Amino acid sequence: MGKPTGFLEFERRDRRYQPAADRVVHYNEFVIPLADREVSEQGARCMDCGIPYCHQGCPVNNIIPDWNDLVYRDDWQAAIDVLHSTNNFPEFTGRICPAPCEAACTLNLDDNPVAIKTIECAIVDKAWKEGWIKPLVPERRTGKRVAVVGSGPAGLATAQQLARAGHQVHLFEKADRIGGLLRYGIPDFKLSKSLIDRRMAQMRTEGVEFHTNAHIGVDIPVARLREEYDAVVLAGGSEKPRDLEVPGRELSGIHFAMDFLTRNSKRVQGSYVPEDDFISAHGKHVVVIGGGDTGSDCIGTSNRHGAKSVTQIEILDKPPEKEDKGLTWPEWPNRLRTSSSQEEGCERLWNVASKAFVGDENGRVKALRFELVRWERTDGGRWQMQTVPDSVGELKADLVLLAMGFVHPVHEGMIAELRESAGLELDPRGNIKGATDGPAAYHTTVDGVFCAGDMRRGQSLVVWAIREGRECARAVDEWLMGRSDLAR
Repeated sequence: MGKPTGFLEFERRDRRYQPAADRVVHYNEFVIPLADREVSEQGARCMDCGIPYCHQGCPVNNIIPDWNDLVYRDDWQAAIDVLHSTNNFPEFTGRICPAPCEAACTLNLDDNPVAIKTIECAIVDKAWKEGWIKPLVPERRTGKRVAVVGSGPAGLATAQQLARAGHQVHLFEKADRIGGLLRYGIPDFKLSKSLIDRRMAQMRTEGVEFHTNAHIGVDIPVARLREEYDAVVLAGGSEKPRDLEVPGRELSGIHFAMDFLTRNSKRVQGSYVPEDDFISAHGKHVVVIGGGDTGSDCIGTSNRHGAKSVTQIEILDKPPEKEDKGLTWPEWPNRLRTSSSQEEGCERLWNVASKAFVGDENGRVKALRFELVRWERTDGGRWQMQTVPDSVGELKADLVLLAMGFVHPVHEGMIAELRESAGLELDPRGNIKGATDGPAAYHTTVDGVFCAGDMRRGQSLVVWAIREGRECARAVDEWLMGRSDLAR
């Protein structure tokens, strides 16, 4: 694939960022794309490696070597057709996917993988610019009605695929705008919301009907959907945040990360958020608890607010600067990564366990009391946390953001109603129970009700949500029609 000697002739090049001092004063995307010629050179680096391990790394099964080769040969229109054959929304994944495909690339054995994510994003951005992306309106309608609950990437992918199969699809979203986590959970500087609006216009033409401010299980009984539709797909997120039950948790100034991010995103996108409901980091010492992507988004947003300082703490060990390729490749490696938000300014601390929040006389948090820990293997090989003696300390904290992940979908409302009225079953982790293969693929334990994305698999990546949405759509189509021509 690509040029046989391309990986020897061309160095890896990737997109650059605007300088940090320039980008922290706005909420626009700040990635500087490569020129078409440079992207073609990167496509030329895709070697004929025999076994394309990038396929193993990509959850949505992108046919990566094929579109790398097409970009190298300057056939961009064919490249977008190949890319769309497995991925409904490459403009999303090309911006916010962590690119496990690059970790699995054969050229990553010497830390110079093909710039797959950059090429993917360049293909779809060029395709939109050139007008190659059109609605795919089905030639016939089946007369079947499907309700999809949740408009995040899983719900969007499910809805688009089912509409293209000829079904009448209604997509329900509890918020005031479509997009789920993409809309309000991910900051605008990482993903412009115009990209969601553009896909919505395409999907409307294909036959999808959008319903906002429609909270199933709260405003609308789920029983009504089961009565009025031939199939129901539950594609909401995993929204129950992991809490930190330590002394002082009741103090004001301590918030879940998603509450902080959502309110900010609404303001950025022009929605009214009352001042007493807005969470501002301006002039504050911010402590972010949790080292993942959500914590990183809190850092970037806090810097744009004008925080006095930002500190991110993680209870685990600091990852190694470089992984042992012989032990990890082609799997996703545990190694130190620095996000664009972290580059903009923050202090990162590892092996820190939060012990208590300290408040002032007005009941506001003013400090985080912590203790250092270390991780040791037991005789059975399991990791066990040990506290470091005499390591108690305090961090200034006017604003604390809890970004420790999510435990399972919210059970109150829709899920509780289905459990009580129809016997919906959950798995041991509190997610909706459902297999991904076999005759009952993506089917819940309730007849005619399917489930995909984080609500089924737990907190995960956007690319996994798109994959599950596509596969769930095929399962629903097959259940309704007895067969399906939809791609997986």
